[in-house]
Amino acid sequence: MKPGGGESGRRGGAPAIGGPLAAAEFARLMAPLGPFEPAPLLAVATSGGADSLALALLTAEWAQARGGEAVALTVDHRLRPDSAAEAARVAGWLAARGISHTTLAWTGPKPTADVQAAARAARYRLLGDWCAGQGVLHLLLAHHRDDQAETLLLRLGRGSGVDGLAAMAAAEPTRWGRLLRPVLPVPRTRLEATLAACGQEWIDDPSNRNPAFARVRLRGLLPVLAAEGLTPARLAATAARLGRARAALEAATAAAACRHVRLHPAGFAEFDPAGLAALPTEIALRLLARMLLAVGGKPYPPRLERLEGLRDAVRRDGGAGRTLAGCRLVAGSGGGVLICREAAQMAGPLPLPPGEAVEWDGRFRLALAAGAPAGLSVRALGRGHWQRLARALAPRPMPAIPPPVRPTLPVIADEDGIFAVPHLGYNRSGAGDRALRWIVPSPANPLTVAGRCLVPGGDGIISRATHSGEASVPPSDKVWGARQPSKRGRALS
Repeated sequence: MKPGGGESGRRGGAPAIGGPLAAAEFARLMAPLGPFEPAPLLAVATSGGADSLALALLTAEWAQARGGEAVALTVDHRLRPDSAAEAARVAGWLAARGISHTTLAWTGPKPTADVQAAARAARYRLLGDWCAGQGVLHLLLAHHRDDQAETLLLRLGRGSGVDGLAAMAAAEPTRWGRLLRPVLPVPRTRLEATLAACGQEWIDDPSNRNPAFARVRLRGLLPVLAAEGLTPARLAATAARLGRARAALEAATAAAACRHVRLHPAGFAEFDPAGLAALPTEIALRLLARMLLAVGGKPYPPRLERLEGLRDAVRRDGGAGRTLAGCRLVAGSGGGVLICREAAQMAGPLPLPPGEAVEWDGRFRLALAAGAPAGLSVRALGRGHWQRLARALAPRPMPAIPPPVRPTLPVIADEDGIFAVPHLGYNRSGAGDRALRWIVPSPANPLTVAGRCLVPGGDGIISRATHSGEASVPPSDKVWGARQPSKRGRALS
């Protein structure tokens, strides 16, 4: 029997309470997460537990019915002696059902503290890198209603605001595509019933019963809370309502970004301080946080009290002259305020393997051509090079990059010094204009996460802050060095 293929036992196709998920019901859960491409290719994070294994089977059936395919991905964290054997068992189960499977191993040294958080970060990194490398736009996660309720309680205990209490979203943008949680409204028992209905075993992770973890302790309290009316269903419904509030705030923040912010592909932003000061406090704080994250490349926003202090400074004097979250605020042109990267906090040089894409400084993603010279790296331009680059590029004028931004521009370097500066169109040799395939701003947190907004970029370029997590521009002779005629000259170190 296929997963969910049996009758639910109720009229009109409605599922029995606690019964398996039928294919038609799963299709209804997937519908609001679309649209999907023709013959969709989806990845499913599959640990081998009941939740993720049921999702893998349901997704494979859903994809095959549409001429597509689902690939199951198991992350072997290598934290337990039997983890590799468990991953192999999952692969065997899925192979017997004709479902493709890949195991991704977390290699290298493991932390001794906060292991769950580190494992979670490694898991998402490995899954995301695989999806990006394979061109897969949709990664499905098996978070369900009980997970949502536990997440709300955990964040309530931490004093979270609207964003935290909204818990997990059904669809979440990433740099490479989307995370999707189609079974978020479904209780755990129904996913287990789905496997039982088709005779599929699953693996019980012993860490799910370890009281050392806060989530496990909260799970044990759920029956007591339910007796007082705080059932998983009600808690998840509360998170969903707060999710609607979060979406409305994000939409208002995106609209404010379109009106008051100019985002440049060279990795800096300029905003209108008067316009930001006139915004409602919550929207102004969100917009400031988004700008700092997009330019500073940090994974998390600064503390609220520091953000509120910056907002007060913007209202008083525009905010110029301050630093926060790896960013500098400096006076711009026409009364605007620039947010640029703080040079002292930038990442160091990073090797660039030919033909591979890398992320640098939490802000840029770039790739060399497969035939690019070996030994290249990406680093910051630094101070003292601007005038020499201007002479090397003469008589063509330099792009209008503000002086505070110039030292933070990404450059391609080799053992002789600067090989290419993509945003200036500088290439030291004839090979330089063929070495770089592309470079795009790709902060971990984009300027907006609500829809798309177009804002004018520097030099008349149009930049995009999109839900996909990248602010990018079409290749331009004015900006992208790989499109420029090469300029031969001596090395700039």
